[in-house]
Amino acid sequence: MTPTWTDQAPIYQQLADRLAVQLLDGSPPEGEALPSVRALASQYVINPLTVTRALQALSDHGLIESRRGLGMYVMAGARERLLRHEREQFLQKDWPALRAKLKRLGLTAKDLNWEST
Repeated sequence: MTPTWTDQAPIYQQLADRLAVQLLDGSPPEGEALPSVRALASQYVINPLTVTRALQALSDHGLIESRRGLGMYVMAGARERLLRHEREQFLQKDWPALRAKLKRLGLTAKDLNWEST
C-alpha cells in the first residue's frame, strides 16, 4: 500500500511526523538503529533526499543521531522528550479547540467514553 501525503505540510515534515509517532510507540527502541535512508525511501515511495531531510528534522530535535558509517540511531531519552513536547502541544493547541467544540455541542465528561477504542 502506497502511503498518502497531503498538501498541508511538506512531505519531509509529514514523514518526520510519522517517524515521530513510531518513536512514541517505541519503534525502534532507544539505542536501536532506524531503517536506512534507502529502505525508508522505498517503504514510503519517496525520494531519498526527502527522507534525509526528515531524518535531519528529527536529529535537530535531539531524537536521533547519526553514527558515522552505521546509520541513524534513536537517542537515549528521545521518547520522553517527544512525549513531553507532544503533550505540551496538545494542551496548548488541540485541547482548547476541542474543549470549545465539546462545549458548543453540549457534551460533558459523562458523555465521553474514555475506555472505548
